[in-house]
Amino acid sequence: MRSRFALSVLLLVLIISRPVLAGVTDIEVTSRQDLLGGREFATVGAYQSVTATVHFALDPKSLANWAIVDLDHAPRAPDGKVHFSADLFVLTPKDPSRGAHVALVDVLNRGRKNLMRDFNLGAGAGELATEADIGDGFLMNQGLTLVWVGWQFDIPARRGLLGVQAPPVLINGAPVTGEVRTSFVPNSSDSVWKLDDLARYADTTRYTPLNLAGTANRLTVRQGYLGQPRLIAGSAWRFAREQNGALVPDPLAVHLTGGFSPGMVYELRFPARGAVVGGVGFAAVRDLAAYLKNADDILPRQRAVLAYGPSQDGRFLREFLYEGFNADEQGGRALDGVIANIAGSSRGADFNTRFARPNGLAFFDAALFPYLDTAQHDPLTGRVDGIQMHLAPAVRPKIFYTNSSGEYWGGGRAAALIHTSLDGRGDIALPENVRAYLFAGTQHIPGGYLASQGPGALAANPNPYAWPLRALLVAMQRWVQQDAAPPRSAIPRLADATLVPATTMRFPTIPGVASPRGIPAGYRADLADGQRHRLPLLVPAVDGDGNERAGIRMPAVAAPLGTYTGWNFRNASIGQPQELLPLTGSFIPFAQTRTARERAGDPRLAIDERYGNRAEYETIARRAADALVAQGYLLADDVPRIVAQTLTTWDALAGR
Repeated sequence: MRSRFALSVLLLVLIISRPVLAGVTDIEVTSRQDLLGGREFATVGAYQSVTATVHFALDPKSLANWAIVDLDHAPRAPDGKVHFSADLFVLTPKDPSRGAHVALVDVLNRGRKNLMRDFNLGAGAGELATEADIGDGFLMNQGLTLVWVGWQFDIPARRGLLGVQAPPVLINGAPVTGEVRTSFVPNSSDSVWKLDDLARYADTTRYTPLNLAGTANRLTVRQGYLGQPRLIAGSAWRFAREQNGALVPDPLAVHLTGGFSPGMVYELRFPARGAVVGGVGFAAVRDLAAYLKNADDILPRQRAVLAYGPSQDGRFLREFLYEGFNADEQGGRALDGVIANIAGSSRGADFNTRFARPNGLAFFDAALFPYLDTAQHDPLTGRVDGIQMHLAPAVRPKIFYTNSSGEYWGGGRAAALIHTSLDGRGDIALPENVRAYLFAGTQHIPGGYLASQGPGALAANPNPYAWPLRALLVAMQRWVQQDAAPPRSAIPRLADATLVPATTMRFPTIPGVASPRGIPAGYRADLADGQRHRLPLLVPAVDGDGNERAGIRMPAVAAPLGTYTGWNFRNASIGQPQELLPLTGSFIPFAQTRTARERAGDPRLAIDERYGNRAEYETIARRAADALVAQGYLLADDVPRIVAQTLTTWDALAGR
């Protein structure tokens, strides 16, 4: 009995005092530096940067690691575990006692940092060395510890980019082989497409063909992402690039005789060797979060850990939750709060697979069942599943899903499916730990055109959503730490007709603007015959100006000077102008005067018909911003700058 009692006490102690490091075995610091020469931030004081390499060890037998594809085929150390490392960068208060004791993990976007752009209104995505990089210091003023850990294995070794050194997949001691595929859309008739052009988000740079002239290499072409593919004869193309007027064999370039057709979708498939265990990137985020809440040596201990990720990184977070990674190896909760931004209903389909391709843009093929957080029945397969169903209630985090209009409209992201039934016929209530928000009248990344996409037929959508993101981050922190209810969800709904099928939406007939009603929906990428199972395309309903009626309507939309959309079409200069330009919205300004409007045949009222003068317009815009502050969607301190932005647009369109 004494032995049993002693064993019980020992087990209880082990449970209460969980291992401090979890899967982190060492943090190798290479530098510590004062941020911006010791600049003081609000009451928090100076920040310091920590550059390091973090080392991990994973037990392949642990239930927490079973979801990592091919972990059992990775080399093991003498301790029986799989070891790997990742790049680490941290910004933390120099005096930890003055900080918030809350860490914000920024899920890196192709090795680049997001937080300074998305919250601090800065330009920094690399080394964060200048005032312009850091922006207005919003995150530092909150006292947050900012954390970046590499998770993606195919990041090039460039300054400021962070990646993970994933272990190889070996079977019987040899690298495995398999088929790799990638798709691309040329914007010119050049005869060479470079597979290593990172500006186009190349996703096969880690894999090279087994045989440059192999008969298993295939290249197809189709019109539009959902068109029927046509095989291009093997004699018409090869792995090569031009050098000094001659073709030179090259595994990272494709040459097509006669040149590519602008705007057409090409898909390349080839057998390759060299798969790695890409899923360790999920474990890196999980185990570092656990470390931050339990260690107090190299980095200060945190009371809570939040995570933010936009686009690719929002898909990462949805996949992270779905595959159960928010439970660490000891059964604890890794992330306490999650903000998955501009991911729609998509997940990281190719992040944790053999021959993973996390760098791809995933147009029209990242929508996989399940879409809801709660249990969802799939009538096609009979499955019942949900994003959070693989997590015990105790380890489920607080979640914000935030989306631009673009995730409802383009690229197959089908954002409405996170809050509607699979058949698109009914609204679904979100669980208690989830809120969802639409940033009305915005595009995927506010501003201009993405370099990877090329220009659109209409001006890109400049409407920013950084302002509501800032307010929601503050709300998330309060929700996690104080259990203070966050702002209510702000999404379009079928019940009040603010969410409608794209084919029935009433968009005004504006001269020179193509109707969006023909934009295609995405399809079930998890089904072999996905083309036969299109997803419903439900989009936010609009008013007579073409502006969305639901969601968080910033002053630019609530007091409009034009129409802000989440869709755009390809510019004729890059081919196929009838096709969608994914991830890009539009800004269609109102006419300045009634005379100009009538001359153009524009059904939307002109600026001089709406507003008397600049001062009146400023009052209306400020009133719209103040209303959002009252609802918790904006911070009062940000209102003057928000109003100033709307006045800049006024000056550009209506003159002083």
